[in-house]
Amino acid sequence: MKDRNQMAVLASIFSTLALLVSIILPTSTYAAESNDNYSLTIMHMNDTHAHADLMPNMVTAIKEVRAADPNALLFNAGDVFSGTLYFNQFKGQADLALLNLMDIDAMIFGNHEFDLGSGENGHKSLSEFVSKANFPFLSANVDFSGDAYMASKTNNSYTESPEDGIVYNGMVKEVNGEKVGIFGLTTEDTANISSPVNVKFQNYIEKAKEAVAAFESKGINKIIAVTHIGYDSNPEMGNDLQLAKYIDGIDVIVGGHSHTQLNEPVVITADEAGAAKDPTVIVQAYQYSTLLGELKVDFDENGIVVGQAGQLIDVASKAADAEAAAVLAPYKAEIDSLTNQETGAVAKKPLLNPRLTDSEVSVRANETELGNLVTDAMLAKAKEKNENVVIAMQNGGGIRAAIDEGPITTGEVIAVLPFGNDPAFVQLTGEEIKQILEYSVRLAPAESGGFLHVSGMKFTYDSTKEAGSRVVSMQVKVNEQYEDIKADQTYLVTTNNFTAKGGDGYEVFAKAYQEGRVQDMGAIDWEQLRDYMVDNINGEVDPQLEGRIIDTLGKAVEPETPVDEDDGNQDDDNGPETPVNDGDDNSDDDNGSETPVTDDNSDNGDDIPAKDDGKTDDSADNGAAPGSDNNQNQNVTPDKTSDDKATSGNTAGNALPNTATNNYTMLLVGGLLFVVGIGVLVYRKVRHA
Repeated sequence: MKDRNQMAVLASIFSTLALLVSIILPTSTYAAESNDNYSLTIMHMNDTHAHADLMPNMVTAIKEVRAADPNALLFNAGDVFSGTLYFNQFKGQADLALLNLMDIDAMIFGNHEFDLGSGENGHKSLSEFVSKANFPFLSANVDFSGDAYMASKTNNSYTESPEDGIVYNGMVKEVNGEKVGIFGLTTEDTANISSPVNVKFQNYIEKAKEAVAAFESKGINKIIAVTHIGYDSNPEMGNDLQLAKYIDGIDVIVGGHSHTQLNEPVVITADEAGAAKDPTVIVQAYQYSTLLGELKVDFDENGIVVGQAGQLIDVASKAADAEAAAVLAPYKAEIDSLTNQETGAVAKKPLLNPRLTDSEVSVRANETELGNLVTDAMLAKAKEKNENVVIAMQNGGGIRAAIDEGPITTGEVIAVLPFGNDPAFVQLTGEEIKQILEYSVRLAPAESGGFLHVSGMKFTYDSTKEAGSRVVSMQVKVNEQYEDIKADQTYLVTTNNFTAKGGDGYEVFAKAYQEGRVQDMGAIDWEQLRDYMVDNINGEVDPQLEGRIIDTLGKAVEPETPVDEDDGNQDDDNGPETPVNDGDDNSDDDNGSETPVTDDNSDNGDDIPAKDDGKTDDSADNGAAPGSDNNQNQNVTPDKTSDDKATSGNTAGNALPNTATNNYTMLLVGGLLFVVGIGVLVYRKVRHA
């Protein structure tokens, strides 16, 4: 009997312990692991470029993130200025009215923030933008001391008490009881691609080192760099990948400038020599207010990143915030009226934008009058920036609408080139130009969004031949005469940044971009077209088909002898055009492909976007995929030196430290113990019954 009582007591103790373990053990394990790490949520946007129409939706997305984490930070990585009529009309004030509703923690300067410098003899509009902002600005490598408007708004310190409307090198934010250091960087290439006038741009590596040292001297071991230098832009001017490798101590880089869509954060764990380093997380959220980035990052007790997860939130899927929509309404009403404003140019005839669905020719397969007009404008305006430019190229998929006969409105111009692309200079050899043209006509006579319209040159090809061996002849105009393009000669070409980065699968352009042979012009394509029609050809718009692109269809072609070209073409070839050798024009490309400024309702179906994956397969290019944009920037596959790869879709990135798995194990063990305990209790009851 005594033995039975002892067994009963032991069973009771065991069952009680089992119940306690099943409840307490998993909870205490989770608490212990969670308390070891510090978690921070960061929201980010970049390169909105005056695309204000989606900002009320952006406000909603921001509020939803803050509802889940009230302490989430929000950064703007620059280039609010330039791109749409909102900027042309309001010089950033329309955007600012909406940004002021977002409770931004800090903004940095993009290169386009300096676009008005020459016209204003300084940065008057920028200073007004800064003054009226209800958030501070960061800039560790921009020297405003020489600018009459901005000098008084700068405080060259790493402050712990930032004030709205003031520019600091960096600042300290206390979030959830921990201090976080934040500083800003702007591309040095701004001196070449914008109009900074007396504003100076200092070496980003040196200034980043100073910033990290300043924070570490304050005992801060969690450091964020908000940058406008580009994810993988021209290495001669610097980029985020280099910053992560060369500078120890930066934990997170919130980027802009290259308009890169990083669907997952990229983690760099090796320095410039390939040696292991503490992780640096890089994020960037594409462009034009279309995506809001959200990053959750975990730090250990030493401030080292031990986990991260990120996503890009589709802003268009959110309802517009009512207050923000009301703020935007008066600006939008004025812009809507401006789209119907006449530019001063007059089309002497309808300038069609044909497709094979309703025509024997197509903007994506044949030379067109409108394509000639667009490329003539590109060439003329590029030559005003650099007289050595000799060729212009424009992808047919980027020409989106026709122009009616009669007065041409601003809205019509924007509808033709709705993506707001930045034009670029590209240095190419004659052999590379041949490869580009071969790719352009590889699907002919079928349509291809990558089919190139040209100015300053002409070429023939034979669509009956195998793709890759179709180009028969190609000539460039020099001193008003055409001469053969030489394989080993270098030529300066202008195109839009979507194409210049390798859009539509152009491997040659992608290689040139990677090698630093692409330079942003600091302009907007639709503005080029508008200004060309008004200023360069005096508003008389009457482009012609000129035999710039000819399919021989298997017929033999007699060699051409150079002839004088004085037929009234609209090439605006003022002055001699000579091929140029490789020079020092290598600087960072700014913009990727861009989303339309206005809705394009006249398109007859869009190409499925070609991924920048180096593939030449364009089988999807013939089909129509409604709702997709031929010039839309693609999901980026990060540099091979990074640990993580970007993937398509708005999915999360690498998981935070997986306490969930450990908790599951503990719950399972606790559950088993619980069952054993219940079994013992039942056994006792049965025995006593």
